[in-house]
Order: sequence, then structure tokens, then C-alpha cells
Amino acid sequence: MIPEQMAAVVLTGHGGFDKLQYRTDVPTPRPGPLEVLIEVAAAGINNTDINTRVGWYSKTVRADTNSGGTTGFDLGDTTTSWSGAALRFPLIQGADVCGRIVAVGEEVSPDRIGERVVVRNMLRSYVDYRPFECWTLGSDRDGGFAQYVVTPSRETYAIESDLNDAELAALPCSYSTAENMLARTALSEERVLVTGASGGVGLAAVQLAKRRGATVIAVCSPEKAAALREQGADRTLDRDADLLTELGRGSIDVVLDLVGGPNSARLLDLLCRGGRYAVAGAIGGPVTEVDLRTVYLNDLSLYGCTFQEDEVFENLVEYVRNKEIRPTVARTYPLEDIVHAQQDFLAKQHVGNLILLPQENAQ
Repeated sequence: MIPEQMAAVVLTGHGGFDKLQYRTDVPTPRPGPLEVLIEVAAAGINNTDINTRVGWYSKTVRADTNSGGTTGFDLGDTTTSWSGAALRFPLIQGADVCGRIVAVGEEVSPDRIGERVVVRNMLRSYVDYRPFECWTLGSDRDGGFAQYVVTPSRETYAIESDLNDAELAALPCSYSTAENMLARTALSEERVLVTGASGGVGLAAVQLAKRRGATVIAVCSPEKAAALREQGADRTLDRDADLLTELGRGSIDVVLDLVGGPNSARLLDLLCRGGRYAVAGAIGGPVTEVDLRTVYLNDLSLYGCTFQEDEVFENLVEYVRNKEIRPTVARTYPLEDIVHAQQDFLAKQHVGNLILLPQENAQ
């Protein structure tokens, strides 16, 4: 039986935690043509959820994410998403989804009902099988912070694995972001530096870089260093350390920057000639000052990493099926505890991913 109404967390606008409303009377969505309905077992929390809620994607904001994490930023009448488009409220967030298909729309085989699935978080709209638009679950359409969610059938992957639901829910956003950075930079058996290495994306980057045979240097707080080494980091450095003094100029082949901030430009000095810098987050602040001489005199390549080629997510599914990676879940929460979960997320005391369980304690 699929209920007429479901529990969900509804984002009513940009702002503080008060904009997150846990409700049990939200109409259960129905799948349209080429879509499936998933009963959500687990949904991961990511920086995108916080950034969207507080309005950090507005170009009027120049501060770090945590500065507005509790109350949001003063945006006036502006409502923005990561893509720059205006958001439509109310919105159910949640880019990470693991669950089971319980209904299908027209042109989808009913044989899919019952499949355990994960959903590609970076979705496409297709014309003649060619993607012309890139959008995200939980930002551009309702996502997984609910008991049920509708997703495109072709973006919904059946997965057989001994990983539990919470572990699989840590996969889509964090691991696809990390794998995309590695693919863009063509990382091989080289020296790679990962900033923000104890978060969901950072930890994924450490694991995936080791899978490629890289020597991994992880930047984190001292109390998390042992956990990062257990996950494969060859060396850890304090996030407050002078990295140039510790490592030396020109000592790194690839930098994966997940923090940003005013000092991120100094990471370029660590790169060898022909080195590559990739950025997929800026929770430390969106603005920095780059000396272009450092870039062109050293033949550096800079990569902004958002759009993902199809094979990025498909590779991750294969890695899981082959038992090559295992996401780390720091803690799980019932859906109604989303504010507590986001407070813990902003406190950054955890290693790995924080996961919501929409079916737990649901009324």
C-alpha cells in the first residue's frame, strides 16, 4: 500500500533552521512517464543542502558557509540555487537516495518494482538521448528527505551489494563529486593533496585516489588524522599547518580542494610544473586572489568540477558491486531530527557521512 500522504522535510525558503519543516501530511508523489517511485530507506546530508538553505550560492554572499549556517544570509528578494536559477519553494531537499522501487510510470517495465536502487544525483534531461540540461535531485526537483521520491528511471540504478542502506546513501553525491575530480584531473600513481579530507567528499576522494594507486596527503584536524590514515591516507597534515613549509614548492601533482577560502590560491604553489588543481567546494569562502603568473609560468591546469560525464556514476556503481570501496557513515538520524543532523554537519566533528532514515520513527 502506498499512502496518499507521507512524512517529509519541506524547505520553505532561504534562511535558518526554522525554514526546515517536518510534516506528515505531504502528498505522496506519483511517477509519470519514464519515472519510478522510490520508498526512501536512507538519504545523505551534503554541503549543497546547507548552501541552498542559507542562500550561499547568491553572488552577494562572500563569506564561508558556517557564517550563515544557523540563521542564513541576508539575500533580500533573491532566491538562488547552485545553478544560478531561482528556487521554487516549498522544496524537499536531499540529493542522495537509497531505497526500493515501489511503483513505475508509463514506459517503465513493472519488473523494476522491488529493485534496491541508488539514484544519480547529477541528473540529465534528454532529447534524442543527448543531455541538454544538468540538474540535481533536491535542488531543481524534490529529493530524498521524504518517505517517497520520484526519479527518472534511467537515472535510477539497481544495485546488489552487502552495503547497508545508510552506506549506499553516502555514495551518490560525495563519491560522484570525488570521482569526477579524479576523472577530470586524470589522476594516476601520483602525489595528490586533499583538503577537507574528513568530510564525505574528502573521505571519498582519499579512498578513490588510493584505488588509483596515488600517494594521498590528507589535510584535516589532528583528532581526525588516525581515521584518515585508516582509510588510506599515506600522510596527514593539520589544516592549520603551513603546507608550503611542510611539503615544499612544486611537490604535488594534483590538488583536490574541497574547502576554498582566501588561502586556497596558496595551494597552487605546491603544484609541480604541469600540475592540476581541481575545486568542487568552497565552504571556507568563495573568494580568493590568484597570481596568474603562478598559473601560466608553471603550466598549471585549473578545473572547476560540477558537471559529470555518465561514466562517473556508472563507475561508482561498478566499484560497489566489485567491493572496491565502502562509504563511511559517521551517524544516522530519523528524518524529524534533520536540524540536529545539520547542526552536527556544521560542527564538523565527524569523519564520513551523516545519513537521514526517513522510515525510522515516521508517523
